[in-house]
Amino acid sequence: MVKKAKVGLLDTINVPSDIRKLPESDLSQLSEELRLETIRAVSVTGGHLGASLGVVELTVALHHVFDTPRDRLIWDVSHQTYPHKIITGRRNRINTLRQGGGLSGFSKRSESEFDPFGAAHSSTSISAGLGMAVARDLSEDTKNVIAVIGDGAMSAGMAYEAMNNAGSMDTGLVVILNDNDMSIAPPVGAMSAYLSRLISSKSYRSIRHFAKEMASKFPKKLEETARRAEEYARGIITGGTLFEELGFYYVGPIDGHNIDHLLPVLKNIRDSKEKLPVLLHVVTEKGRGYKPAEDSPDKYHGVSKFDLVTGEQNKSNNKIPTYTNVFANSLISEAKKDKKIIGITAAMPSGTGLDKFNKEFPDRTFDVGIAEQHAVTFAAGLAAEGYKPFVAIYSTFLQRAYDQVVHDVAIQKLPVRFAIDRAGLVGADGPTHAGSFDLTFLGCLPNFIIMAPSDEAELMHMIATAAEIDDRPCSFRFPRGEGVGLTLPEFGSPLEIGKGRVLVEGSSIALLNLGGRLGEVLSAAEQLALMGWSATVADARFMKPLDEELIRQLVNNHRILITVEEGSVGGFGSHLSHFLTRSGLLDNDIVFRTMCLPDEFVEQDSPDEQYSHAGLMRENILDLALTLLDPKSDSGLISRTKSA
Repeated sequence: MVKKAKVGLLDTINVPSDIRKLPESDLSQLSEELRLETIRAVSVTGGHLGASLGVVELTVALHHVFDTPRDRLIWDVSHQTYPHKIITGRRNRINTLRQGGGLSGFSKRSESEFDPFGAAHSSTSISAGLGMAVARDLSEDTKNVIAVIGDGAMSAGMAYEAMNNAGSMDTGLVVILNDNDMSIAPPVGAMSAYLSRLISSKSYRSIRHFAKEMASKFPKKLEETARRAEEYARGIITGGTLFEELGFYYVGPIDGHNIDHLLPVLKNIRDSKEKLPVLLHVVTEKGRGYKPAEDSPDKYHGVSKFDLVTGEQNKSNNKIPTYTNVFANSLISEAKKDKKIIGITAAMPSGTGLDKFNKEFPDRTFDVGIAEQHAVTFAAGLAAEGYKPFVAIYSTFLQRAYDQVVHDVAIQKLPVRFAIDRAGLVGADGPTHAGSFDLTFLGCLPNFIIMAPSDEAELMHMIATAAEIDDRPCSFRFPRGEGVGLTLPEFGSPLEIGKGRVLVEGSSIALLNLGGRLGEVLSAAEQLALMGWSATVADARFMKPLDEELIRQLVNNHRILITVEEGSVGGFGSHLSHFLTRSGLLDNDIVFRTMCLPDEFVEQDSPDEQYSHAGLMRENILDLALTLLDPKSDSGLISRTKSA
């Protein structure tokens, strides 16, 4: 049950300056109201609930102490920013969260001046914050820069690269480590809060600075002994030795849900005149204040719409399995036959289906944390020793490991298998999570086999195919969400490399599909047939290597060829165009067009609306086909009439 809070304070808050007018005694009530408003909003829209509930008090305290937006507040990943959005002038739009034309589910510079840096992928905040801090110093300004980063994001190398850089500079930067898994610190209490307040105070820092100065006057051995003694003592009290070694002044851990503990420490940090990076370690709880989310933090990390009282999430009644589940079950089937198959994920076991694989093969499943670069090279090492690693990863997260894909995998022709989830447009998460570019950035690499299934049965066949490829890397990409509803075979069957298939024979026009838009292509072909135009529909299956025999057949037997794909410019259509040009097939008076994602970042909306905007729905394919078949016709009017 959701507790009823006292009401009234949140209604008086339009922007953070209103919070700064409140007495400290009111901030706990404000936090409680803000938590309830966050729960209510997400119950209507869906979204990232657990992380947002975990930072409510921290959000209020930060905006109370710091002069935002002049002081820069950067949220790592930023899926926890719903409370921040509510109190930064966006409460009246919070019910549009993650919807078309509504608020983004992440921080976004174009949305608000209170979002100084956009995010959605992890571990960028410290680097961005350091850049802003250096810009401030160069401008001789005095603003504060605060980066809030979770303990999960601290598993990524980029965070430590930034900290290493910051620690070597005389630049004031505040990093708040939001430890919501208690993976670093034990539970904290009054003694820890007192020590943190003491350590962050000006008097303690002055004494510490004086002690260091005195120690430097001693012979080297004594100076080193004094330094180690101090580090040992601080390490016992706070666990901050690692961060101190990186050059940060460590404070904490403190209870991130206790306003009375947070405020004095934040004020001490704000008022410090020393130019040095500070790391404040706060311990929070995912889903804080909403029992269903507290009991199941993983289940309530990202939620669909849910019942506010019971916490029960809306579930689809569709019995069609998702592509992710088909991938997981198929990989399990292949792994039962082949002990060399390994599953690798970068902190996304449930998102990629490898949680299921892990239940069957715990010794052959590796979650490397938010470390995509390491995941790829780790897989390369396994492949070099004769194992068959499957790197299960979202398309947008594979972008983070591109150098490793090139240098460690492709150049060495190592048979790493990339299972690329969330291919194409993904709906509410918007452009930061859309799988738009993997066909393009993998397609330009020598030695790669690139596959894209048009349905869930094809995905099973491609997993079986990938398991047999042992002389080079390969990838297969699949969309988010449910399949098309086919009856699935018991096992996938390996495909002949580089061979597509013809599904419908025709003579007027050829439609060549790659990936998940096949249903729209077939529907367009059916509509063309009703209008008297006979269309061939082919499924390429492989972008690389191209099925040159199939392409020659389509070009020689049709006047018009259209390709359809759910990837960016530079992908399948571009590779096909290159082949047609080099082979001289364009000299055959063939009319050739490509349909792909537009050269823009497609904003959040429902997937159908996104694909409509991208021009990859049935009516769009029909319009282009009719325009090429009969340039004098008003094809747009025809297709809209027929599809109404």
